[in-house]
Amino acid sequence: MVRVGIAGIGFMGMMHYLALQQAAGITVTAVCSRSEKKLAGDWRDIKGNFGPRGVEMDLSHISRHREIEQLLADPAVDVVDICLPPDLHRDVAVQALAAGKHVFCEKPMALTAEECDEMVAAAQKAERQLLIGHVLPFFPEYQFAYQAMLSGDYGKLLGGTFKRVISDPTWLADFYDPTKVGGPLIDLHVHDAHFIRLLFGMPTSLYSRGRMRGEVVEYCHTQFSFADPDVVVSAVSGVIMQQGRTFTHGFEIHFERATLQYESAVINDDAELLMPLTVFTAAGEAVRPDIVESDAFIAEMQEVEVSIESGRPSSLLGGELARDAIVLCQRQTDSVRAGRPLEVA
Repeated sequence: MVRVGIAGIGFMGMMHYLALQQAAGITVTAVCSRSEKKLAGDWRDIKGNFGPRGVEMDLSHISRHREIEQLLADPAVDVVDICLPPDLHRDVAVQALAAGKHVFCEKPMALTAEECDEMVAAAQKAERQLLIGHVLPFFPEYQFAYQAMLSGDYGKLLGGTFKRVISDPTWLADFYDPTKVGGPLIDLHVHDAHFIRLLFGMPTSLYSRGRMRGEVVEYCHTQFSFADPDVVVSAVSGVIMQQGRTFTHGFEIHFERATLQYESAVINDDAELLMPLTVFTAAGEAVRPDIVESDAFIAEMQEVEVSIESGRPSSLLGGELARDAIVLCQRQTDSVRAGRPLEVA
């Protein structure tokens, strides 16, 4: 049994806790928070731009720590699950690895590529696993696209366009602070940056046009270029000020012999499927595959369990892959500021 200690009880900490209640071979043995209210199990103030609202939790069966040092010293914890604000990810991950714990860190991995590199180096030195919580590949529609790429059933992957837009997250005071949360690219678009990197490899250059809010990009369109000129990839991401649509994401992915399309949204607090996953085939058909509804967060936790138990780092949650996503987000910000295409170093 893989034993997990969750550091930080906000929206993602709650989502991880709920998923771990249903995942096999992995369980929560401890939580850490400086909030006495949350340690007492009162999570009713927790909210996000999707998913459930917080409720009261019975935490009497697990250890409850007020300081991170207590969690790192807990012998009943194998993996520290970091769900703290992004500006704390690097420091806590490095401390946890040095304490002999494996680390599962919610995205974004860190605020800069340099911080990500420090985390990867710390994991290598400690001979422990560093896994990053990029849950997107575990959503059924994205998993279908990923498996289609791996199988080659539709021929060569030619590109695609990816969309991830939210309304202004007014409950996050530091959302637009580059030294705290990082803004829409680091906190939001990083999902698609990671998925693009997973499907297509690392771009050679990119060109982003967008609006700035202070020091971070508020909203942008990006064209990614690859060594293969046939591969055409773009993405749109950011924040709108109209609160009636709190979240939307989707894709259109092109193969030689098929196009995949999907989009969903949260509108007036209700989830809506705007475009079910559809495969447009070379034969002129529009096929809607049977998608088995599943909880992506549970599947993600199962991937953590398999990775830790087997000793084989996950190909989906690895630190190097997550680091590349942060590099892309940084270069997109640089491109918006410069007003021109930039190479991806």
